[in-house]
Amino acid sequence: MKDISPWNYESTMGPLILMTLVAALGASLCSAAPVSDSFVVLVRSPVLVHYGQKTTLPCWLNPPQNAEGLEVRWYRTDHFDSPIMLYRARQFEDATQEASYVGRVSFGSKDAVSRGLAAGDVSLQLVNVTLQDAGEYTCYVSSEHGYDRASISLIVTETGAFPLLSAMWKEENMVNVSCESGGWYPEPSLRWLDQKQVLTPESLKHSKESSGLLSVHSWLLVSSSSEVSCSVGLSGEEAKEARLRLENPPQPDKQESGSSAAGWVAFALAMLVLAVLGVLYFTKRGRKKAKSESDHAEENETLLQEGVIQPTDLSTMRKYYKSVTLDKTGNPYLKIKDGLLRDRQCDFPDKEKVTCLTAIRGTPGFSSGRHYWEVSMGTKEIGLKKSWWLGVTNATVIPQESDFTATTSNGFWFLSSSPDKADSFQFSTEPKVFVPVSSRPQTFGVYLDYDKGELSFHNVDDKSLIGSLTAKFTGEVFPLFNPGKGDTAAMKIMGDRTG
Repeated sequence: MKDISPWNYESTMGPLILMTLVAALGASLCSAAPVSDSFVVLVRSPVLVHYGQKTTLPCWLNPPQNAEGLEVRWYRTDHFDSPIMLYRARQFEDATQEASYVGRVSFGSKDAVSRGLAAGDVSLQLVNVTLQDAGEYTCYVSSEHGYDRASISLIVTETGAFPLLSAMWKEENMVNVSCESGGWYPEPSLRWLDQKQVLTPESLKHSKESSGLLSVHSWLLVSSSSEVSCSVGLSGEEAKEARLRLENPPQPDKQESGSSAAGWVAFALAMLVLAVLGVLYFTKRGRKKAKSESDHAEENETLLQEGVIQPTDLSTMRKYYKSVTLDKTGNPYLKIKDGLLRDRQCDFPDKEKVTCLTAIRGTPGFSSGRHYWEVSMGTKEIGLKKSWWLGVTNATVIPQESDFTATTSNGFWFLSSSPDKADSFQFSTEPKVFVPVSSRPQTFGVYLDYDKGELSFHNVDDKSLIGSLTAKFTGEVFPLFNPGKGDTAAMKIMGDRTG
């Protein structure tokens, strides 16, 4: 049998599952010592099921025989008199049934060709499985000539959320990166990687949520020019991974370093990247006096609880589809026709660099509520655009200075693409944050939840989430478009496609 545990950390339940499976596969048919001369009860154990799903605990008689006139009793260990399910005299008896299983149990089929009770299949079907359902179950069958029983182990698992990465810039070009993921059962494993090298975290903690599910939290210090990933998962299942790449740490202005009242400009970014299976959340903070590493850990724990969003699914967002049109204000560097937007072939003051010179707002503007629109980035025949910006801005007028840098700190929230970075998109943050991608979408969906502070970008082609920003929007914000430079393909604002 191959090793189903790709990595093993401080988890205790993972190895337990593995050992149980090995034992079960070595002797998949289990039975107690028979007390009946006419049949033996056989089971298949263990049974694994996800939290909230339904499952069948296989149990049958050997040799096969009609069990319709027999007593079939399913119960938990040492609870014979308060069974999960009791069937006798050709009917179910509910008077003594364990209350937590009412309405959730019935006879099931051990396999696709089973003929049910008539052939001795007395399997139990259990729906809406809870964490409390995990444990041992006894299948008991009796007749006038004797009885037999056997036990089955039920293992309940749950796959949790994508990991949440939190990055906090520290002194001397170091970054404190935290990884957190919740909603798991049993206890998940976590590992850090820098490219292909395994990293040792400064801290690794597991905790129980109010629902009974488990969460994991870890953090470490890395160089500000790093690409790190955090993987969380259960033994035998594919792990969920978050990955981030950092470049160019922020530098404070000279005037700021001498001011005790003013810090650096603050911003927050939360990004869920399905392309790389992960969520990122960033913050830039003012300089403070040196703290101990334990203080840093407490600061990160607080940070992770604030401003984090849960992304909205595409089908829900499309309910808020808005017909967006381009601003009528003339721009000498753009060509606009029938919703198509492209740069003019001319000499640009900013040369090859893409700036606000080729940016344009859309209408209407939004100061509350939820809104969604879609943009095409080319066709399969012509090819896909490689240079563009897509997002929102609260700028009343797009700056035309070629040296103006549009970032989140001055009211420009967008995702961008450039020909020299074919393997990633970039957010308009400082420092730079890149979203690794395996393939480029033809159609993008942009979703704005003004009140919640969510701006997310979706691959409409495969209905996946590319990434999300969080921000505290103020005033009116407008759709933002920039067709970049040099592409044959045009950017196209799509009409309402909800129907």
